Amino acid sequence: MSTTILRTTDSWWVRTPGGSARVDTDATTTRELLAKPEHVEAARGSTSMVDLTTLELVSPVTTPCRVVAQMTNFASHVKDAGLNPETIPLTFFRKTSGSICGPFADIIRPDHVRFLDYEVEIGLVIGQELAVGTQVTSDNWTTFVAGLVVTNDVSARDVQLPKTQFFESKSYPTFTPVGPALVLLDGDELKRFGDLRLRLWVNGDLRQDTVVGDDMIYSPLEALQALSRFQRLDPGDLLLTGTPEGTALSAPAKPVEIVAAFLPPAMKWKVFFKRQAQNPKYLKHGDVVELAIGTDDGAIDLGRQRTVVRTA
Repeated sequence: MSTTILRTTDSWWVRTPGGSARVDTDATTTRELLAKPEHVEAARGSTSMVDLTTLELVSPVTTPCRVVAQMTNFASHVKDAGLNPETIPLTFFRKTSGSICGPFADIIRPDHVRFLDYEVEIGLVIGQELAVGTQVTSDNWTTFVAGLVVTNDVSARDVQLPKTQFFESKSYPTFTPVGPALVLLDGDELKRFGDLRLRLWVNGDLRQDTVVGDDMIYSPLEALQALSRFQRLDPGDLLLTGTPEGTALSAPAKPVEIVAAFLPPAMKWKVFFKRQAQNPKYLKHGDVVELAIGTDDGAIDLGRQRTVVRTA
């Protein structure tokens, strides 16, 4: 049975049908909380509740932690980038955990960033040590995942593309809103990962909407198998699993791409971003970004995130 964990600045909470119950624990990090499941279970049976709407929620994933992300992992997103999904390898990049913020915090756009983009992603929160060399199989992969969270992989495209620099472009403070909840799932529930639907709205306009099983290229099993060859993960670490089509960034038309191939790099990016300046989908000051992830039958619901874009 799933357990919905919430966090405020000074407490952990379990959401129940009757309200939110405080977890009686001295755990201050996600890793410490996951190590004390008996405290979470005790809160599930509590009769002392508070109204969820009175809680000021922060990220249920605490920092510092490792933040690892899969790149171009949805077929629709790959096609939107002008590439062939059948040729895309399983690749990763890192984000600093300093980019993590709460599910209702503002996204702060740095002054020098003009092309700010959004990416709804499912975050896997690691629940068991994954040492390099660990054998991850179809039978045991769920034991390494404590639960799931809603995440937004915010990206500064005018930093990312000319520099081919993912780390900087995705690591500014507030560029990884997480939550509102960490939903702890058992093995059978995690096997419904393919049923999850990802959705993202900007100012009420639905921009991204897909079901994992129809679109994801590399599964969590394959991602964990690949990471276990070189990257240690610990409880409380976060793995982002990719985003579908619908981001502001899309591939240029074929004739433009052909012409750009003959231009020097500096000129090519100048032409590219001149065209991108006409794209109204990039995030602007005051834009409201909302994300939701869950199964269509409501059996798994990771909650709804709402952030507002502000200019630094």
